[in-house]
Amino acid sequence: MAADDHSTTFDGHTRGILQPARMFAVVDFDRYAVPDELDGLVEWFWSVRWSLPDGQDHRQSVLAPPAVNISVGTAPPPGEDPPPGPYPLAAMFNGVTTEVTVRTLSGSGWNVAARSTTGGFGAWLDDVHAVNDTHLDLTDVFDVDPGLAVEVADRPFGAERTVPIGEALVRLLDSRPRSRIERAREVAALSAEIERNRSVTTVGQLARLGGVTARTLQRMYTSCAGVSPTWVIRRHRLIDAADRVRDGRTPDWAQLAVDLEYADQAHLTRDFTATIGMSPGAYAAANRSE
Repeated sequence: MAADDHSTTFDGHTRGILQPARMFAVVDFDRYAVPDELDGLVEWFWSVRWSLPDGQDHRQSVLAPPAVNISVGTAPPPGEDPPPGPYPLAAMFNGVTTEVTVRTLSGSGWNVAARSTTGGFGAWLDDVHAVNDTHLDLTDVFDVDPGLAVEVADRPFGAERTVPIGEALVRLLDSRPRSRIERAREVAALSAEIERNRSVTTVGQLARLGGVTARTLQRMYTSCAGVSPTWVIRRHRLIDAADRVRDGRTPDWAQLAVDLEYADQAHLTRDFTATIGMSPGAYAAANRSE
């Protein structure tokens, strides 16, 4: 697996990471390609490593796309006030997160992970919705080698540490129905269209692209992506809004609402504030202050 270029710029590597300048000041972050067998199911592998002075911590908020993460490392559990570290080496399953998530880093640690495409994890699970917002030991979800975490940790940090995770995911696919794997890829392909094509704004449009009824599409998304297609569209709009203002500039909010297919600026502002916890203007100002 070859590493993508290391990114310290605000591009697709950091999509959904709120106030990424703060993150890059304290962590090393990289993203890596996936093996062909996982194409369309896993978006990428990623790694993060940090070492903070005693008494200092870093709270990182993420408005994540609807995806599952399989991670191995010494990371804290989600939340603003986790129990004090250091944290044990562990292999974890992280379901689709429906709210802004926070990780509070302190001391030294690392994490490597596989992030699914939106819908891709339906290849491994029949009901992704059932595990939304969960943070579980990987062995509680799948029959994987309990020594996986140690195997990962024994590899050099970076792309090499993602290899055992990828191999475990490929092995788990062997017992899954081919039809289910292809259905997950279908949902992932439609979700990619939502992300790159902002003219797709309704379930009806998406159903026509997929050649299915709206009702079938709803079932496909609930089981494979864990959320509805409408929810996916809305989440990507909000991520777009956050990405547009996080460089600290003040855009034309009315035009931004039009570009993101909101009815008006007020609807964008309400949705943004309710999800992220601050208004678009306050978020832009927070980025300017960094």
